[in-house]
Amino acid sequence: MTLGSHITPLARSHIEKADVVFTALSDGVMELWLAKMNPDVRSLQCYYREGKSRLQTYREMVDAMLAEVRAGKRVCGAFYGHPGVFTWPTHKAIELARSEGYPARMEPGISAADCLYADLGIDPGKYGCQHFEASQFMFYRRRVDTAAYLILWQIGVVGDQSLARLSTSASHRRLFVDVLSRDYDVTHEVILYEAVTLPLSRPHVVRLPLGALPEADCDMHSTLIVPPSSALVPDEAIRERLHTLDRSAA
Repeated sequence: MTLGSHITPLARSHIEKADVVFTALSDGVMELWLAKMNPDVRSLQCYYREGKSRLQTYREMVDAMLAEVRAGKRVCGAFYGHPGVFTWPTHKAIELARSEGYPARMEPGISAADCLYADLGIDPGKYGCQHFEASQFMFYRRRVDTAAYLILWQIGVVGDQSLARLSTSASHRRLFVDVLSRDYDVTHEVILYEAVTLPLSRPHVVRLPLGALPEADCDMHSTLIVPPSSALVPDEAIRERLHTLDRSAA
């Protein structure tokens, strides 16, 4: 996620030894940094375009990477954060490469979720964490545990059914608030968060009431964190059964 610091020695080795490095970084500084490790770095950002389906863009990215694999080259895809988190082309490229008999693997990386836990001081094991892509959460009925954290990704494009927009409107977020208000009061404090990509930057953290979300500044990198709004409820029947098991074992 952060330039220079969030890369493993193994990931660096793959980048340096590859014949071709494909990257989907939106930050030109990061592309220049990659170019210092490998002379043939090719950006996949050119496939994005307003009004063009992201699914088509992702397929074109996969085609570009696989073309070089089929040409017998050693190919590396360098994506920001964890390459398997909210990144369809990486999973598809590996799946296709393996189906055609080419060796392919994914190396884990530091994701925006890891940065979120550190920057906001959230321990996902304390109350539990629920992660959803914001539009998917909106399109389907999900059971929400209000005693746990609710983390909603890509809030800046929430409600986009076309997969062709790079942002959606305050009206879309207003409808999203209507969905969340089934389980949370509009006065409940939520957090808008963006991890840093440059070492001297600071994480973007904005705390606001849920009802103010439609007017807030959001983009594709914004994540919405909804802290717990209710207490954990003990399951006394299960606890008693556990006590019985413990007494029997003793």
